[in-house]
Amino acid sequence: MLELFDRQLRQGARPDAPEARVERAGNVVRQVGPEHCWNGVLWSGLDEETADAAIAEQVRYFGELGRPFEWKLYGYDRPAGLDRRLLAAGFTPEPAETLMIAEIGRLPVGGEPPEGVRLVPVTDADGVELVVDVHESAFGATGDHLRERLLAQLAEGEVVAVLAMAGDTPVSAARMDLHPGTRFASLWGGGTVPEWRGRGVYRALIAYRAREAVARGYDHLQVDASSQSRPILLRLGFEAITTTTPYVHE
Repeated sequence: MLELFDRQLRQGARPDAPEARVERAGNVVRQVGPEHCWNGVLWSGLDEETADAAIAEQVRYFGELGRPFEWKLYGYDRPAGLDRRLLAAGFTPEPAETLMIAEIGRLPVGGEPPEGVRLVPVTDADGVELVVDVHESAFGATGDHLRERLLAQLAEGEVVAVLAMAGDTPVSAARMDLHPGTRFASLWGGGTVPEWRGRGVYRALIAYRAREAVARGYDHLQVDASSQSRPILLRLGFEAITTTTPYVHE
């Protein structure tokens, strides 16, 4: 699964927003776009002799664009000590996450939300605003970039977004990026407001997205899991494959 993931979603990555582009520069694959898009390095095939020069080139390239960017470092990336080289080049690590992958056919996809909660697909700008509200409440971070990205993705038809509603109040939201030409759909978000955590809402959102992925012809799900979501995903049948750590350069 790791080899498939690496080949399809890293080396063969497609832009995750209409305004972005994916470039291959030597042994580095990067995404470049406007400020509201994700900018950064998706994959690298480096060794002891080429690593420092490749890192310096990316810092120069994104610096000339005036773009903060992220080097997405995975636990199996080479050379050994690539993390130390990024630190020396001025990158700052954010909390590590766990790359988790599941074959959808092995997952329980019939999970229903708790009583009093219904799942509603997000199809328009009003729904996006509710997703942003949940994001800001669940994660304590501004949702401006999420708003722009989700609106663009909905227009392109390459995302599935869903809200969990308790009456007229949004209590959780999640999205799933679709990767045409691959076997993967990837799960993102999954934020639940504090008072609704621990009631099975997150699990129901995973099941909903798994069913939607199957309906669109995908057979694998991928997640960059936080320490909070990892135990739930393990219980559902996801496998922990490796770690992924964002290294950010301002």
